[in-house]
Amino acid sequence: MKVILVNGSPHEKGSTNRALGKIAATLQAEGIEAEILWLGSDAVAGCRGCSACRKLGKCVTEDAVNRLAPKLLEADGLVFGSPVHYAAPGGTITSFMDRLFYAFGGAMAGKPACAVVACRRGGASAAFDQLNKYFTISSMPIVSGQYWNSVHGTSAQEVERDEEGLQVMRSLGRNMAWLLRCIEAGKRAGILFPEKETAKRTNFIR
Repeated sequence: MKVILVNGSPHEKGSTNRALGKIAATLQAEGIEAEILWLGSDAVAGCRGCSACRKLGKCVTEDAVNRLAPKLLEADGLVFGSPVHYAAPGGTITSFMDRLFYAFGGAMAGKPACAVVACRRGGASAAFDQLNKYFTISSMPIVSGQYWNSVHGTSAQEVERDEEGLQVMRSLGRNMAWLLRCIEAGKRAGILFPEKETAKRTNFIR
């Protein structure tokens, strides 16, 4: 079993990476393979809403979304990490997840997922809440910890001093490992993911 952790910070080795690193180390100690993928510092375009991905099987814009999607779709579990910018996830990971879930969200159903955020002081819970919404509309079990999934610090070194935040990251790693093993045991017992109904799309003018 393998978990992919996505670092959505423009700083490859900053506070977000430190939080993800603690989760990855805990997963590995639990016998689960873990790999951190960095989105990079280049801009990620927003979704055009063109729906071409429905026919192409990928996004029309060639950047980190198409580059990383195959690994994410092969993974058994997913973790998305972001810095907090103005009480919201960073623009890079927001654009990445908008397009990733629009093009490939259906293929992620059943994959356990969680989000983590890193902030200097405030805005963590609002950013955390926004990231969770991608999972809740994609039939993805959400892995929780023992408190809000956030760490505090403007650098990896400062995050090292956030004992409670790092403890939450360890609990996330253990809980992710537990849920993955439960799902695997269920599959061996013949318990399959529920069959999805044909989607009904409505709006407020019809």
